[in-house]
Amino acid sequence: MDNQYFYQPAQGHGLPHDPFNAIVGPRPIGWISSRSADGMLNLAPYSFFNAFNYTPPLIGFASLGRKDTLRNIEETGEFVWNLATRPLADAMNASCAAAPPEVDEFQLAGLATAPSRIVSVPRVAGSPVSFECKCSQIIRLQGASGVETNSWLILGEVVGVHIAHSALRDGIYDTAGSRPILRGGGPADYFEITPDSLFRMTRPSYP
Repeated sequence: MDNQYFYQPAQGHGLPHDPFNAIVGPRPIGWISSRSADGMLNLAPYSFFNAFNYTPPLIGFASLGRKDTLRNIEETGEFVWNLATRPLADAMNASCAAAPPEVDEFQLAGLATAPSRIVSVPRVAGSPVSFECKCSQIIRLQGASGVETNSWLILGEVVGVHIAHSALRDGIYDTAGSRPILRGGGPADYFEITPDSLFRMTRPSYP
């Protein structure tokens, strides 16, 4: 008897909940602040997010549908990524409500803003880490057949980095100390990185 469950995504997974997100996870959260051309602020978390390059530093997230964040970045070319942490989890969750464009999610979530230094988009004041970004590419995603999806990958160059002094230990960023949260599978699963989950492996030399 085969000890593995197999399915073809195009034909459906046949399970109570799509396992794709749960398998590719936990995933870092793209908590993105943006501003429209007419000045309206937006703050929204994205679960398809990651870093993609060192020099220049590039991060990216996928917008499933043409949401306010995507439109704002198309208009201004700027955005800010804010680290979502356990103390900010409820506010982050509040900011993911499907609010209309005229709603400021900073106010909706009860969050204070902090000014950025290079871009015009504000940061989440309570977040220990923020990246000021300038958009480098917006790519409409497509499947292997070439058929376009209703999703867009937004890539941005990090042009400014804010790190709380409390997140630095002897000049080294303390990942677990900032208590980042990550998106799991299912409709509501999240995880927190804690110090007891740390283990180290050094890169082997060859030969």
